[in-house]
Amino acid sequence: MKQFVRRLQFLAAASLTTTMLLAHAPGQATGTGGTVAGTVTDPSDALVAGANVTLTSAVTGYKQSVTTGTDGAFRLVNLPPNQYHLEVSAAGFQSYAQDIPVHTQVPIQVSVRLVLGAATQTVNVEASAEAVENVPAAHTDVDQSLLQNLPLSGTGQGLSDAITLSSGGVVADSNGFFHPQGDHGETTYVVDGQPISDQQNKVFSTQLPANAFQSMELVTTGPGAEYGDKTSLIVNTVTRSGLGQKPTASLDAYYGSFGTIGEDATFGIGGAKWGNFLVLDSSRSGRFLDSPEFWPIHDVGNTETIWDRIDYDPGSRDALHVNAFAARNWFQIPNTYDQSQQDQRQQARTFNFALGYQHTFNANTLLSVNPFVREDHVDYYPSRDPFNDNPATIDQDRHLTNWGTRAEVSFADRINNVKIGTELMQTHLVENFNFGLTNPAYNPVCLTTSGAPVTTPTPVNPNACAGLGYVANPNLQPGLVPYDLTRGGSLFYFYDRGNVNQEAFYAQDQITLKNLTLNLGVRWDNYDGLSKDHLFEPRAGASYFVKRIGTVVRFSYDRTMETPYNENLLLSSSTGAGGLASNVFGAYGSTP
Repeated sequence: MKQFVRRLQFLAAASLTTTMLLAHAPGQATGTGGTVAGTVTDPSDALVAGANVTLTSAVTGYKQSVTTGTDGAFRLVNLPPNQYHLEVSAAGFQSYAQDIPVHTQVPIQVSVRLVLGAATQTVNVEASAEAVENVPAAHTDVDQSLLQNLPLSGTGQGLSDAITLSSGGVVADSNGFFHPQGDHGETTYVVDGQPISDQQNKVFSTQLPANAFQSMELVTTGPGAEYGDKTSLIVNTVTRSGLGQKPTASLDAYYGSFGTIGEDATFGIGGAKWGNFLVLDSSRSGRFLDSPEFWPIHDVGNTETIWDRIDYDPGSRDALHVNAFAARNWFQIPNTYDQSQQDQRQQARTFNFALGYQHTFNANTLLSVNPFVREDHVDYYPSRDPFNDNPATIDQDRHLTNWGTRAEVSFADRINNVKIGTELMQTHLVENFNFGLTNPAYNPVCLTTSGAPVTTPTPVNPNACAGLGYVANPNLQPGLVPYDLTRGGSLFYFYDRGNVNQEAFYAQDQITLKNLTLNLGVRWDNYDGLSKDHLFEPRAGASYFVKRIGTVVRFSYDRTMETPYNENLLLSSSTGAGGLASNVFGAYGSTP
């Protein structure tokens, strides 16, 4: 707990220091969403100041507005990928309208020339205002306006609820375990360019707060070549930014059944060149996890989360943003009626720090670099008296530390949207695990002639059962007998550490030909952990917009390489000396 508090103090100090530095630095930063920028002129090419510029999405309802400065320039930043409708109006001029697809981080330049006339008249440039996206990937767009209206849980799984409630083909159990397309846990989050493929639910880790996201693109079919690792569901997110905001804050407090109480607070502030957006969430519930009983027993838990995003954007060639995140879940393990004395608990702590740097070479080419580090630290505590635990006492302390970088060069013009990039990551695993049986009837050595378990400390050898008037247990797991504390056994001790190294390279091009969109790409993945593998992965997709009936027809072919879960990877894969013998905990065979 002291270590976690120190990290929170460091996070707060780092966020404040970075904000102060960025507010006075000669560099810049922008979000990893899209950017639409341009100038507004009159028929004589004179700059128009004070023009109202509004960008809206008919798909999600997202809206962003700015006013041109004395130089007639405008800049709309941190835009979620989608189809947009641009409108420009000024006194004494006809309104201007244009549809703009935003599917790249390369800034999209727009030159707006207003025509004299009444404001009730509108000049349309390529305006169709379609409410569908003509892209090969089947996906769902979720905006903050929708997130605010969803009935999200306040017990550490708001993000899971947001995804399952808004995306077809994705279901989850009541603890937030995802099953996208029927494939358990195969989900990759991309948070402002940072890939996260470890399980993000309250049982194994913590979750990012749903109120930190500006938008989510939930891809269930046809992932592009930039996505790897776990691809049954891609959650591509753009987080909220304080860039260009006046001081804005929100505070939501709630109370519900099972003693559930919590608060969600946000604060955004910024100017034309810098911004800061802070999220502070906390909650407590008497039914934190799904209970095995109708009324929860020993099921109290709480969660605390802090998220901070810092931007600096002077509008020139270089850009920077910083994401900082820390969270903690502390909860009791729910009991059944026959576990009245059991007091098992778990604590999960997460720390994440990510940078995003962008350099614009020209109007069509952009470089993005995203270094990051993230750590999950999970402790599982047994009851003080191990014999209060039933049927086993368990103690665990594990660390999962992931660091790496993602670099990508993007090129975009009216037809092509090219991405060429690489991902380099290492995950360092440290696992401590102790285990012992505390219920003599769980793995009895002998049975009575009527089939009842013999719960006496002896015998410990099934060959001795007949001499005592018993029969040997045909379902005995002999590998568990040395760890049966009721029969003089000792705790099973496990400790190991290891690294998982991953490298990936990809290239793809999204080609737009009127109503036809093609997505052609290739990816190469290399996995070097307890097992080793590499794979060449072609990706191809096509979509065609049938305008007459407002329908998009999609096709895709994807070859992917799914990687093992990192949680408890060392323990579940170990055998032999110091590891798990055959038939113990379902572990068979040798290290892969």
